[in-house]
Amino acid sequence: MFNDFKLAEGRPVYLQVKDYMKRLIVQGALQADRRLPATRELAGLLGVSRNTVISAYAELEEDGFAYTVQGKGSFAAAVSPVRAAGIPEADDGRKLDWTERVSEYARLAEELDLMKRGIRAAKGTISFTSIAPDEKLFDLDSVKRAFSDRMAVEGNVLLNYGYAKGYKPLIDYLMDYMARKGVDTQDKDMLITSGFTEGFDIVLSAIRKKSGTVLCENPTHNTAIKILKLHGFEIKGIAMEPDGISIDGLEQALGEEAYDLAYLVPSYHNPTGIVTSLQKRLELMTLMNRYRIPIIEDGFNEELRYSGSHVAPLAAMAGAGNGVIYIGSFSKVLFPGLRVGWVLADRRLIGILESIKRARNIHTSTLDQSLLYQYLHNGNLEKYLRRARAEYKRKYEWTLACCRELVPYSTLSGDGGLHLFMAFEQGFDTRELLAACSDKGVIFTPGDNFYTDGTGGNTLRLGFSRVADEDIRKGIAIIGEAARELMNGHGKNSGSWRPQNE
Repeated sequence: MFNDFKLAEGRPVYLQVKDYMKRLIVQGALQADRRLPATRELAGLLGVSRNTVISAYAELEEDGFAYTVQGKGSFAAAVSPVRAAGIPEADDGRKLDWTERVSEYARLAEELDLMKRGIRAAKGTISFTSIAPDEKLFDLDSVKRAFSDRMAVEGNVLLNYGYAKGYKPLIDYLMDYMARKGVDTQDKDMLITSGFTEGFDIVLSAIRKKSGTVLCENPTHNTAIKILKLHGFEIKGIAMEPDGISIDGLEQALGEEAYDLAYLVPSYHNPTGIVTSLQKRLELMTLMNRYRIPIIEDGFNEELRYSGSHVAPLAAMAGAGNGVIYIGSFSKVLFPGLRVGWVLADRRLIGILESIKRARNIHTSTLDQSLLYQYLHNGNLEKYLRRARAEYKRKYEWTLACCRELVPYSTLSGDGGLHLFMAFEQGFDTRELLAACSDKGVIFTPGDNFYTDGTGGNTLRLGFSRVADEDIRKGIAIIGEAARELMNGHGKNSGSWRPQNE
């Protein structure tokens, strides 16, 4: 006993000794009413000072895990009411089977949890699975300054409860930010959420099911697919074309059945990276207005455009109409660790969403909201975006060039953002490709995760934002080589491949 104690850096030693002894008492290794080692003895066994042990024993006594008998020393307290009462601990036959007691929602959530079933990257693996920003670009000095600035103004308030609707200075800033995108904010309001995922979940909770079916692009954001299914919606996916969702396919679907809403990612679409053209956005809005179908617009990577002019979001094209619910977040641009997003929608709807938010988690962290606000207020966003766009554009062009040179794909898409989407010939299996590449230290995201109808087995998403330049080329070369080997194994002529279109 006492030979497994190990000190950790950065934490008071007496607290580490206290926690160690507490664990031994709780586990029964130090039994109730048995004398604890003398302070000098324990100090020698653990390799710490006697004063450290004295402080640890005092803390244990204060917490009720030990007691002192004058002249005899310290003793372990009886802390397990089950053992103290003589009640036998549950054996395997008495343990609850929680798999039989969880809800269908919980079962489905686990079934749809791709992170649990994904390939874990071993050390040294070149991973193209992430589309998170590169933390090396984070301007920590500006973040620290923003934190200090805000805490100096209202630190005590920020550490208390906040408001379900959100931190008002941030709401005011973001309302103006959306107005600068061309959105008519009159009769609109905003709810601050813990990122896109919570915003989407809250909105879906508020939508009454009539048809029980949702329209979206096919493929689409796999997290959105999961949340839609958890809410019991059927999903009708409309094929993507090089300039966005197929308008003919959309029109045909609208004529065949009714829909409760549409979920769309018009800019730097996840996973294809496509930006829906202005003409298609106009046609899309015309159809949605005609059939009176509300749209949930996912703002996603709007700020990460590398060429061409900005295309207004659907929320801007709605004008004074209230049929578009815009969900925004800086998670792919700034700091995903803050988990701050927003929902911009009709004022009455936001009032309802606010009540749902309050019932669930009271409010999003006011500290996080205020930090983001002060960072934005200090004028850091544009400076950061200039640097981030330049770096991500360089990586985007480098990844694109490596793919064109080294991989026998059929199509390649991605107009900006942090990823490219690749398709091979029909019948090619990118999960088989993943297995082959994984053995060689490279992983990516199979494209079938993003499809609404079980197709997409010949596609993959390639995230490049957090991969070093040399690893981008090395990893893509391995993908290309493995793809050719699989094509040869399937009787294809690997020497005759050519990209068909991009």
